[in-house]
Amino acid sequence: MSAATHPGPVDTVLTNCTVVDARVLDGVGPVTDAAVWVRGDRIAAVGRAAEVTATARAEADVTEIDLGGAYLTPGLTNMHTHLSLSLPGAGGQSVKDLTPHELALYMADGARRTLLCGVTTVRCVAEKDHADFALRRAITSGRVTGPRIFTAGRALVCTGGHGHESTDTLECDGADGFRRGVRSQIRAGADLIKVMISGGIAGEHESIHTRQLFPDEMAAVIDTAHAWGRKVTAHAGPAPVIGEAVELGLDCVEHGYQLTEEVAARMAQRGTALVPTLLVTRCKEFFDELGVPQWMQCRSLGAGPRHLESYAMALAAGVEVLLGSDMPPFWQFEGTNASVRELEYLSESGIGPARALYAGTLGPVRWLGAEADLGTVETGKYADLVALDADPTADTSAFRGVRWVMSGGRVVRDDRAGWTAW
Repeated sequence: MSAATHPGPVDTVLTNCTVVDARVLDGVGPVTDAAVWVRGDRIAAVGRAAEVTATARAEADVTEIDLGGAYLTPGLTNMHTHLSLSLPGAGGQSVKDLTPHELALYMADGARRTLLCGVTTVRCVAEKDHADFALRRAITSGRVTGPRIFTAGRALVCTGGHGHESTDTLECDGADGFRRGVRSQIRAGADLIKVMISGGIAGEHESIHTRQLFPDEMAAVIDTAHAWGRKVTAHAGPAPVIGEAVELGLDCVEHGYQLTEEVAARMAQRGTALVPTLLVTRCKEFFDELGVPQWMQCRSLGAGPRHLESYAMALAAGVEVLLGSDMPPFWQFEGTNASVRELEYLSESGIGPARALYAGTLGPVRWLGAEADLGTVETGKYADLVALDADPTADTSAFRGVRWVMSGGRVVRDDRAGWTAW
């Protein structure tokens, strides 16, 4: 897939940069005095500037872009995205009130903003009315500017379950009902399956620890999805239900508000990833902006300390943690966008800058099964790149300084040339 972007050359050489990606954890790079040759939508060569530039000039009529000493990294991948998010409150109701045509335009604008802030890939984990599939097609065909989209379609819930009141979920009951639910999303084009197995912070008549699926229903979701080659991620808070789902083969946990050491250890053993979404229990400013009611604010913010303890347990056990904001990826929050702020929280709360770079790039891409095309700055991969002025392996806050974005070989943002992201 490639995004609709500002017109650009077929062959481009990016110079005056330092190339760095998550392979630093394995002792690879960074490459200083580097150049990247981009041919079409993919990277043709990476290495020392003199060599790469000479090779490119000998083979093609190239345009050179001086990045002014920037650090060049892969674009971020946000694994918990809702481009049609509608929380309780006035702000959320305004989204629910959109007509289908208005919703499509609203989501397209969010996709554009997401790409321009340096998030070049997203995993949507519940979107309204299957508008995500139309948006994905529009981005792929070049009609809309946006990130690469991997999507679950509508999330599966039990009758009256978490999120049931919105059109981004599908109510199912019993093992057979959940099997049909999985197949219906795959038929629509889902890349993965999302299921709500417990209550959450946004449901007024439930609690975080409310069980919402029985083991046979969870098994039906996981077994059916796996039979069709799709992974399953689950909205989940309490340790007991998470532990059951992990034993049944769950691939990823969203939030994990109330993990225990035992369940975290089993997640690590079974290879179940965690997208902790730390922002959602420490974002009063965001809630106030949307007019989120006090009952939800109290539940969310009150869950913060235990949420952070769960995250620490997961890290101690060796669970793979991945970037996911839950808030719209582009949303301006605490001096940056939600994606970068979440990545900072992951880094500050235990994994450090180099591992955070992995959690925001190569780790998510590997979970998505897209590492042949994305996640590192290597020959043959899509040229989904961002430039920033500081080293992200020294300080995750370097991503606050994204000033240039390329998607599929096309420059979509260049602050020095006067293109603004907003």
